[in-house]
Amino acid sequence: MTGHDRPARRAILLSGAGLAAVGGGLASGFGVARATDDSQPSPQLLRALEVPPPGEDLMAEHGLLIRILLIYREVITTAAADHPLQAAHLHDAAVIIHDYIEAFHEELEEAYVFPRLQKAGQLTDTVSTLLLQHARGRELTQLILADTGSTGSLRTAVTAPVTRAMAAFVRMYEPHEAREDTVVYPAFRALLPAGEIAELGERFADLQRQQFGPDGFAAMVSRVAQIEQALGIYDLAQFTPANITPPAS
Repeated sequence: MTGHDRPARRAILLSGAGLAAVGGGLASGFGVARATDDSQPSPQLLRALEVPPPGEDLMAEHGLLIRILLIYREVITTAAADHPLQAAHLHDAAVIIHDYIEAFHEELEEAYVFPRLQKAGQLTDTVSTLLLQHARGRELTQLILADTGSTGSLRTAVTAPVTRAMAAFVRMYEPHEAREDTVVYPAFRALLPAGEIAELGERFADLQRQQFGPDGFAAMVSRVAQIEQALGIYDLAQFTPANITPPAS
């Protein structure tokens, strides 16, 4: 996403209830809305059962990002072994980072999560660092996209810069998303009173449908799986270590 696209994207994310809904309060923990009557679940509770709460959505998207980091790691390993790199696989992975992680997931964080923490005066240094890392990540993604736009093998001249960019991206985003999952998202949920978590979950789901269609996340997972299959890293069993327990005598 270019700099000119960002204000329009932010306007979409902030439209309607937007940050006013966030300021009005969201549930802590996983925040399922409470029923007002023990015998009749509230409409909010029923919606919450159908739509994942926003923290769960964001963490699932982090799972998608982790899989792309694993793709980047595999490509870096391949380059270190002097094997040719297929530009198309790497380009496809970077496109998913650009379109889904940077232009959607991170925009949600920047429009909803980070402002609420800043307003409360919580984790302000951490949020500043995360925002800077978002910007640096976008720069690295643009470099990767620019150097992998052609088909066939990567040119030798661009292999080293691309692998350096991937390594920097992986090194930054592994602690980045871990800190968000274990510190930032819990702090965000703890700030928000009960009653609105379902509405925000619905809002995130609506925004995703608007931008990517009804099966947007599933489609992204499928695209990542296809890249993993092409690189030979899809089979989960291959990552299981051999039995290191010595046999009983």
